[in-house]
Amino acid sequence: MTDASYEGTMSGYQKSLDKLGLDYLDLYLIHQPYGDIYGAWRTLEDLYEAGKVRAIGVSNFNPAGLTDLMLNNRIKPMVNQIETHPFNQQLAANELMQAEGVVHQGWAPFAEGRQDLFTNSTLAAIAEKHGKSIGQVVLRWNLQRGVAAIPKSVRKERIAENFDILDFELEESDMQQTTALDEGKLLFVNHDDPAFVKMLFSRVLPD
Repeated sequence: MTDASYEGTMSGYQKSLDKLGLDYLDLYLIHQPYGDIYGAWRTLEDLYEAGKVRAIGVSNFNPAGLTDLMLNNRIKPMVNQIETHPFNQQLAANELMQAEGVVHQGWAPFAEGRQDLFTNSTLAAIAEKHGKSIGQVVLRWNLQRGVAAIPKSVRKERIAENFDILDFELEESDMQQTTALDEGKLLFVNHDDPAFVKMLFSRVLPD
């Protein structure tokens, strides 16, 4: 949060390079849609044009915020990383990003197991039909609708399983059944909630 300015973002970029021991980054994002995001975005544009970052983007921007950033800057975001899983499919956001050529990157693609995703009867039936796990079905569903899902795991076998989704394809009926699970409801953080914004800034700003 405190890095959301031109100077703060530049300083944060250099700190990241120093910690990683690198001389450039593949992807650099604005994490939250708050603070001086325009100053921060100008930093990212400058870093990209200087060849110090291969791609720049944002996280947790709603369609209106993303559109605003696209219309009022030199370079539009290449990525928008947002909560995306079968229970919150971000259909409107996905449509906008596909139309604008912005990569829809979905965090928490398995909803971190909430709402019993890994025992969901609809997903289980699709998984059984294809001889795959529910996790693989969810990742393949995302892939087929143009979402770059980013599951996280520290288990070697689970990481290998997550990559093993290129040898099958979901049928249209599978896609429709999964789409029907959408509740359009965030399960984690609501970045449009004023109370959340106040809470977040109370942690980083002095009294």
